Order: sequence, then structure tokens, then C-alpha cells
Amino acid sequence: AIIAWPAFSLMAIIDGNNSGRFNMIDWSSIDTVLLDMDGTLLDLHFDNYFWQVFVPQKYAQQHGLSFEESKTALYPRFHAQAGSLNWYCLDHWSDDLKLDIVALKHELQHLIRPRADAMLFLQALAQSDKHVWMVTNAHPDALKLKLSVTGIAPYFHHIMSSHQFGKPKEHIEFWQALQHHLHFNPKRSLFIDDSEAVLATANSF
Repeated sequence: AIIAWPAFSLMAIIDGNNSGRFNMIDWSSIDTVLLDMDGTLLDLHFDNYFWQVFVPQKYAQQHGLSFEESKTALYPRFHAQAGSLNWYCLDHWSDDLKLDIVALKHELQHLIRPRADAMLFLQALAQSDKHVWMVTNAHPDALKLKLSVTGIAPYFHHIMSSHQFGKPKEHIEFWQALQHHLHFNPKRSLFIDDSEAVLATANSF
């Protein structure tokens, strides 16, 4: 089963009260639940503000640009890496922009927070017999920070970053490597993500 998040309540996936779409889930047929992090469990406000506002502000200060000039310079560089591992790689952007991206993320860590019902959802899964794995494109340094701030790590049996496999979740090679590493059965797995491109690749796998 492949379910895109943000249109529905995560708790509806457990209790089936939000949409008939979720009433069709036969939980007895699912052994493994694979969860994305950013935009699925965690509110995207942190990442959106960081890349759309905070980084352009810092880049503008560094180069004597206006905020609008900075955005004009940066946004095409960002979009050119969309769908690649570099898009998510803090090392890449630190080198490319000559900014300490990890340090800047720590400056804004007070904005990191779970989505409204994410903790209830994880607690419900913890009471089930399912294997619960996080599969994220987040860079290991970003992942470490967010796990520290939110405290969600204990809810997962495995936490996997695509950087471990050298391919983002948008690439079929990621899913092949993940299955080789963790030996899950795709036919008995539920994957929840907020990216249509990722869901399409996972569905093909």
C-alpha cells in the first residue's frame, strides 16, 4: 500500500475515521510500516523557512546583495539539483554556497516540530506488532538534529538515510538497496511519504 500524506490525518490511517480510503487497509496484511520524516512526521515550516528565507538572508549578507537579489541567485541553483542526492546534501550546499549549513540549521532548531498528530500516530504504531522504519532523504547531520529535538528515534526499529546508499528515494536504486539491506517484503509493507515523485518510484519498486 502506498499512501501520500498531507491530505489526510495520520491518525485516520490507524483508526479509519477520516476517509473510506483508509478503511480499506487490512492491517493484518502489513508487517512493515515505512515512514518519511520531513513533511510526513515533521512540519515542513522549518525546512521551507530555512531554504526560502534564512539561507538567502545569510547569502545576501555574505555577498552584499539584497534579499531579492540573493533569491534570484540561489533559487535556480537549488532547483537544478531537485531529485538528486545533492538536493538534500548539507555538505554539497556548504561547499557550493560557502556557508556552514549545519551550523545555520542549529540556529533555527527551535522551529523543528512534529506535525499535529504525528506523536499519537507513532504511539499507536508502537502498540502494534508492526516493524516501523524511518526512510528519509535527510542528510545525516540534519537527521541527527531533528531526532534530538523531537525525540522520535525510539519509535523506530531502523532509521535509514538515503545518503547511506548514495541514491535518493526518487531513484529505484535506493529501494533495491534498502530491500537488500533490510529484507522487507514490499507486498506486506505500507509506505507513507509527502512526495509524489518518491511515491511513484516506490510504487514502481
